[in-house]
Amino acid sequence: MKKLRNSAGMEVTLSERGARVTSIMVPDRQGNVADVALGFRTAAEYAAATPYLGCTVGRYGNRIAGGRFELEGKVYNLARNNGPNHLHGGIVGFDKVLWSVTHPSVNSVAFSYLSRDGEEGYPGNLEATVTYELTEANELCISYRATTDKATPVNLTNHTYFNLAGEGYGDILRHQVTIHAERYTPVDETAIPTGELASVAGTPFDFRTPKTLGRDIDQDHEQLRVGGGYDHNFALADGPQPLTLAATVYEPESGRLLEVLTEEPGVQLYTGNFLDGSLHGKSGKPYGRRSGFCLETQHFPDSPNQPAFPSTILRPGEIYETQTIYRFSARRPDSPPI
Repeated sequence: MKKLRNSAGMEVTLSERGARVTSIMVPDRQGNVADVALGFRTAAEYAAATPYLGCTVGRYGNRIAGGRFELEGKVYNLARNNGPNHLHGGIVGFDKVLWSVTHPSVNSVAFSYLSRDGEEGYPGNLEATVTYELTEANELCISYRATTDKATPVNLTNHTYFNLAGEGYGDILRHQVTIHAERYTPVDETAIPTGELASVAGTPFDFRTPKTLGRDIDQDHEQLRVGGGYDHNFALADGPQPLTLAATVYEPESGRLLEVLTEEPGVQLYTGNFLDGSLHGKSGKPYGRRSGFCLETQHFPDSPNQPAFPSTILRPGEIYETQTIYRFSARRPDSPPI
């Protein structure tokens, strides 16, 4: 385990297993510190459970249709570990392997991993590095870097589940969310994008102005039925972009505010629809349905099979580099609306 600290009272704990965030201690508006990241007490629990709590996801975050893709005239077959599809890198993805620790300091640490040619069916030896830095401005900066010796899809992300009231403090339906996206990618019955970039206007997916997660999540809408709630990619841009504010989340009781900035063209909002209370977190409390939310910055799901989506192919001689920032603060009750 590695702990990052700053002078503002924030502390982040990380694990080599899955280059994973296991704890984020953040003050509320009164200065009271709570852990806002869902997680377990022991390494054995992380190994046994499969909701990807806090981990680095790869080689390919999200789904690839049918567990297959074609690249440079060759078909590659991957594990089908999510119904008929490939999810989050496969059976032993980046979330389950032991990463090497490099350059540790008080406020930063890097994790590195060599994914061998053929691992989980992917081509090429991929050298990946994930660097976490905690700033004095309560920003958890996550920087990804990768190189390969053979063309391969790469789509790295972080899968932390947040509850800004504190992990184990019930559901996240009162959290107020803004997502700066005018389009999202509707999915079929197996959660694979149809290829359409649909407008959020007039749908439950319109987060362009703040609204609670609970307001529309149980509407009678085909896309919400497929995911059991929100489990969808929001299109922020048509390709990689400068570091941009993608989403904001506010929890009114504690006053905690989370801002998500990214260089990625998409962000997946997942509302913990498949948590069922069978897992107990660090507090000893069960993680029931919708007890945490994820904002996974990413390229679009199934991009290797969807030529109209921004490309995720990394080739020899190229460098995969992208950054995401989770910025925390706290607001007074009389602050202007977000």
